[in-house]
Amino acid sequence: MKLAADLKAFEERIGHRFANPELLLQALTHGSIATATRPDNQRLEFLGDRVLGLAMATALLDADPRAREGQLAPRFNALVRKEACADVARQIGLGDVLKLGRSEMLSGGRRKEALLADGLEALIAAVYVDAGFEAAQAFVLRHWGERVGRVEDDARDPKTALQEWAQARGQTPPSYVEKARSGPDHAPRFTIAVRLADGTEAQAEAGSKRQAEQAAAKVLLARLNGA
Repeated sequence: MKLAADLKAFEERIGHRFANPELLLQALTHGSIATATRPDNQRLEFLGDRVLGLAMATALLDADPRAREGQLAPRFNALVRKEACADVARQIGLGDVLKLGRSEMLSGGRRKEALLADGLEALIAAVYVDAGFEAAQAFVLRHWGERVGRVEDDARDPKTALQEWAQARGQTPPSYVEKARSGPDHAPRFTIAVRLADGTEAQAEAGSKRQAEQAAAKVLLARLNGA
């Protein structure tokens, strides 16, 4: 199978040339365009999630031989969660080469966090099937880069940290309310407000509700901690 020019360039960006190019094509194929003879990337995504987990767990153990499980678990979660995967996907331009159906393209699928994260996990699996675990591990370490070294700063996501802050003070969990939505359907912007039981609140805007909630929680935490 001969790859198109854009996929050859993508191989250069990710640092892996596929012995079986069909694996790359499958990893990039969304269900909205799949056919009986052109499978989508869901099975690879399932496998890639596990390969990423093993690669990242090994990297964290190597990076800090003295860390206990209670320290490693939140670091691991921060590195493999959907936001982190989508960020890496944007870094390598994965959205530009995703194979999507027309309706998904029109709705901004190339920028959707879930599609990017799923596509990246499928890509990791494709590298694993094509060349083995060492190649997949090298791919993960190469593209996660400095994130592994600075993960302690991101180990507790803001929503979790804010909920723990409230619970430690006998308050009910924070509530999140969508205040506004703007922009076209393919590139929406959400404004989310977070409020504590005592009325303290903050708000933030982002390209997805989940990101906006995290951003709002981060703003409120900073305010509560006097930052």
